[in-house]
Amino acid sequence: MREVKTLSVLVENKTGVLARVAGLFARRGYNIESLAVGPTDKPELSRITISVLVDQLVLEQIVKQLNKLIEVIKVTELDEEHIVGRELILVKVHATHSTRGEIIDIVQLFRGKTVDVQIDTVTIEATGSPDKLEALVEMLRPYGIRELVQSGLVALGRGNTNQNHKSGLTKNN
Repeated sequence: MREVKTLSVLVENKTGVLARVAGLFARRGYNIESLAVGPTDKPELSRITISVLVDQLVLEQIVKQLNKLIEVIKVTELDEEHIVGRELILVKVHATHSTRGEIIDIVQLFRGKTVDVQIDTVTIEATGSPDKLEALVEMLRPYGIRELVQSGLVALGRGNTNQNHKSGLTKNN
């Protein structure tokens, strides 16, 4: 059964690594649902968080292929029940004098922020789980969404899990 799987990929922070990782998915015809990359607490390492819609067998193949890449240090499948995951969204919504207050109330309900107010638009920033952000967008849709941008999922395991490899830059196969 196909479902969204999330991988945390610890890689060397070098030019072209993201292109090689994304190319692996493209060559095999797997669509990446969400992608986020950024540095870790160690400047020589970056973390790539990838969400992909696949079945378990395909996921295992992807993990094996990722582990073959020289710059990949560690690949971890994140269990959806045991992660802290967030996305960021910016939404520009059509607003009139009479609807601006309603829009701001909705934003506050979702613990978002109003980051820009113009005569005919309001721009909103919100972070949270993909489900929470989808609910916010659905509440704002009747007002008229002018523009929307959403980051990829960033996620870490809950509790004592440590996704950084403890022994430096050696492979974890």
